[in-house]
Amino acid sequence: MAGAATATLAPTTLLASCAPKQEAKKGTDTPLNLCFQEGVTPGDTLQEKLDFIESLGVTGFEVGGRGLAGRVDEITNALKGRNIRMGAICAGFDGFILAEDEQKDRFDTTMREIIEAAGKVNSCGVIMVPAFNGQTPCRPHTMDTRNYLCEELHKLGEFALENNTTVILEPLNRGECFYMRLVADAAAIARDADSKGVKCMGDFWHMKEETSDYAAFMAAGTEYLQHVHIASRGRRLVPGEDGEKDDYRDGFRALKELGYPGFVSFECGCEGDRKTVLTNAVQLLRQQWEEA
Repeated sequence: MAGAATATLAPTTLLASCAPKQEAKKGTDTPLNLCFQEGVTPGDTLQEKLDFIESLGVTGFEVGGRGLAGRVDEITNALKGRNIRMGAICAGFDGFILAEDEQKDRFDTTMREIIEAAGKVNSCGVIMVPAFNGQTPCRPHTMDTRNYLCEELHKLGEFALENNTTVILEPLNRGECFYMRLVADAAAIARDADSKGVKCMGDFWHMKEETSDYAAFMAAGTEYLQHVHIASRGRRLVPGEDGEKDDYRDGFRALKELGYPGFVSFECGCEGDRKTVLTNAVQLLRQQWEEA
């Protein structure tokens, strides 16, 4: 019964858990909520990383799922008193959901452990990919496989709701994933999974598969879009390190019109001095957000 009660309240609660305290409004008043992944952020300790994030006015922090259950207290205590909230949890499970062998059992066990921990640190969701290129043995790319995926995601989504979080499907570019490459694909699978606990995201790096960043985000809409990743658009570095290629205004325009309340999270490498290029990137993205 407790799980059912949680599921009833989950959509409103989850929207708040992934967004900073500042309320989003549609249009020009929609705030840009930036987030740094732990591995992107300079600093030798968690406290140093959070200090740097806070110094830039960045309000989100994203960590990997591997070992998350053992870090719940560490992360919760580190965030106390800060204007920083947990963003998504990036994968970290073993196996994969479309595996045809014992890898599926490993996925089920480890994914659920991460989902439980994600709820405890107030994360908006756990990012997952159904299958990467090269993962074998994998179910064939057929309608039966899609139906199977939706059934399995329904179970995961309902479990996530019981833990006050979600599962977030991430479409990738064709070099990394054969099965789900467009934001609209991920949103459609989330819809067909028939669980409020299944959402999707967009990643500006992988969205080179899209014909339009604007259309991609609009295809997911407010019902399914739960998280966004960002990187430079040439070499997957910090935004701005690829110069004029790093134009995000088309996608930002959609996020502003949607009143998107979640985070735009840095998932990228770095070529220059990390503190310098991240500071410059934050300024660039805030400028483009205003111009979008």
